[in-house]
Amino acid sequence: MKLGQRLSFCVLLVLFVTRCTNGGNILVWYTEGSHWINMKPVLEALIDRGHQVTVLVPSTSIYMNTSEPSRFRYEPFNVSVSMEAMEEFLEEFLNFSMYEMDYMSYLQIYLKFMELMKVDLQYSLQYLDGVLKSDVIMKKLKEGNYDLLLADPIYPGSDLVAEILGIPLVFSLRFSLANYCERQCGQLPAPPSFVPGAMSKLTDKMDFAERVWNFLFYALHDILMSKFVLQEVNKYYTEIKGMPTNACEMMGRADIWLIRTYWDFEFPRPFLPNFKFVGGIHCRPAKPLPEDMEEFVQSSGDDGIVVFTLGSMVKNITSEKGNMIASALAQLPQKVLWRYSGEKPETLGANTRVYDWIPQNDLLGHPKTRAFITHGGTNGIYEAIYHGVPIVGIPLFADQPDNLVHMKAKGAAITVDLNFMKSEDLRDAINTVINDKSYKENAMRLSSIHHDRPMSPLDEAVFWVEFTMRNKGAKHLRVQAHELTWYQYHSLDVLAFLLAIVLLLIFLFIKTCKFCFRRCCGRKGKTKRKAE
Repeated sequence: MKLGQRLSFCVLLVLFVTRCTNGGNILVWYTEGSHWINMKPVLEALIDRGHQVTVLVPSTSIYMNTSEPSRFRYEPFNVSVSMEAMEEFLEEFLNFSMYEMDYMSYLQIYLKFMELMKVDLQYSLQYLDGVLKSDVIMKKLKEGNYDLLLADPIYPGSDLVAEILGIPLVFSLRFSLANYCERQCGQLPAPPSFVPGAMSKLTDKMDFAERVWNFLFYALHDILMSKFVLQEVNKYYTEIKGMPTNACEMMGRADIWLIRTYWDFEFPRPFLPNFKFVGGIHCRPAKPLPEDMEEFVQSSGDDGIVVFTLGSMVKNITSEKGNMIASALAQLPQKVLWRYSGEKPETLGANTRVYDWIPQNDLLGHPKTRAFITHGGTNGIYEAIYHGVPIVGIPLFADQPDNLVHMKAKGAAITVDLNFMKSEDLRDAINTVINDKSYKENAMRLSSIHHDRPMSPLDEAVFWVEFTMRNKGAKHLRVQAHELTWYQYHSLDVLAFLLAIVLLLIFLFIKTCKFCFRRCCGRKGKTKRKAE
């Protein structure tokens, strides 16, 4: 080997060793569905930067598959919940959200939602048993020498494990119910006068009635979370630690909160130094389409294409709804690519092709794409924003109605109701977002805002994870509000003190006036009697 080659080899070896020694050891809490899809790009980017990533994976999981080839290490653990039970629960939740809710009263919706939440919480604690009550898993975690725990707090327990392991905690989330965890646990300010609660379907421009509803929305969900959800988690944490433990306080110890939205989607609101808005983590430039799909797209000519998907979780749309939707699509001049795994609709037009799976991001980034029909999931919304595509929304469950309210308020979307729309309603909505130029202009404006930032959302998320590891935490970014009681936070003790002083001064003033009045009147009386 020549001297130059040896020198080059040595330099590369030094760089490689340096990179390996500088890399952190990251533990990732288990999650599910779109939460897992959104987490994966961050993990892959961390691996690219020389970090070792270990992901906890339950034995029962719909999306997390340890048999798939992966660049990160899986740490499987057993849970007592069966796959059949999880799928049955998911189907019940989807049926309730998609078909039953629109025909129920507010009380019926609330009671059914409570019932589903109790089941979900029961499953969540059983999953947590698989980690915290497993001596084998906890021994592995304690011997893992991890530098940081990265978690989506949709499932409880990551904060408790982070404390047990003595490592910093970074949360990555879209939101919690009515922003409870962010507001009450993370101390993120949320004045109900202009910050709409998550899933309230309100904007920041509220009239008096809407502000009343938003105020009550926060209060009702705070009661729901504190009395029915976190109370059970508190009991579980107390059992594990052997001392009274507040789950919300545990969550509040998180060093960084990575919120998976940005100001292209969010309404302006106050935020704290340890809250970072990183919406669009998974977005990327479009790649070439498969040859047969590209041929179909090119056959659309100047009319272009419409991309249609209701997400990967929805597989139980009725044949009646499928035929109604297919009839609407058949009336469009555009070619339509529809992700649909149900029975082929009888009314399917020649302009529409049905696929079990579509490269959604690549289609949205194609120059011939004119509109995106979506259920309103955050991942799909952000891919539409990234590529500047106007939206026709068919919200189904969870955050989807609220997401589409945001996009509608920003002039980039029209929504229709799955249960009440007719074929012509869907057709007219698609034609409107394509032919009314304002929708495309607003979508491009949001895309411009999304791209006009100091660094990409993925780079920013990775930066804050590495920042937390480098500094052994980020407690210097946490506000002192975490150490205050509720009455101190709202300065009620200060107001009570000042009020007491004012009342004391008023009391002394009145007493002084009475004293002076008596003295003055008393002297006049004595003088008058002497004169007589």
